[in-house]
Amino acid sequence: MHVTVYPNADQASRAAADVLAGWLTDARTLVVAGGNSPRELYRLVADRRPRVGDLHVFTLDEYLGVPVEHPGTCANLLRREVADGWGVPADRFHWLSSRIEDASAGIAEHERKLADLGGIDAVVLGLGKNGHLGFNEPGSRPDSPGRILELTPTSIAANAEWFSGEYAPARGVTLGLGSLLAARRVLLVAFGPGKADAVHDAVVPTPHDGCPASWLQRHFEARLFLDEAAAVRLPSHRNYRRRK
Repeated sequence: MHVTVYPNADQASRAAADVLAGWLTDARTLVVAGGNSPRELYRLVADRRPRVGDLHVFTLDEYLGVPVEHPGTCANLLRREVADGWGVPADRFHWLSSRIEDASAGIAEHERKLADLGGIDAVVLGLGKNGHLGFNEPGSRPDSPGRILELTPTSIAANAEWFSGEYAPARGVTLGLGSLLAARRVLLVAFGPGKADAVHDAVVPTPHDGCPASWLQRHFEARLFLDEAAAVRLPSHRNYRRRK
């Protein structure tokens, strides 16, 4: 994992957009995460009017039990900010349903399509406060498959905040760590003091089940973009790249 620290989230997002835009020139499949952290990155890429060619975009995960039409679902957020924002045709935007009854078949179809297209060329991830990637919660093994999960109280509280208290989903469906770690390139962003503990646990100890993001330490093409606030717990003696 390559770790780079920037003075603020804006500079980190701009640097991440430079990297992602370069990856898009030869990517056929891209997996994208919802949430707040990557949104500026997606906007910056949209401003560049990327050439999406034959790119297929897949959503990483989805809240379960939220109406499909709700604008806060991962599918609807990413349709607006990535597919529509970048000009990806509707038939090359692959999304997971928030209906519980559709979840198992949906994630199986997601994985089948990705396999038929040759696997994941690149993935954009945010970092959960408990170190989760997608909805792969603490305890997830590095070979875990796509599946439905019961979420931890930390994730449920974050979900309630995302939906302004209207919903607090306690289950989610996600691509598994096995698929994410097999991606050719991984871009991970984490900003703000609320992510400092998760960043420490992802980067400093040896990889462990308690922090799913820590398994990215073994990925040669994983790049972590941080602001100073998220990096505050990283030890000063370690030689992380810092930008001014």
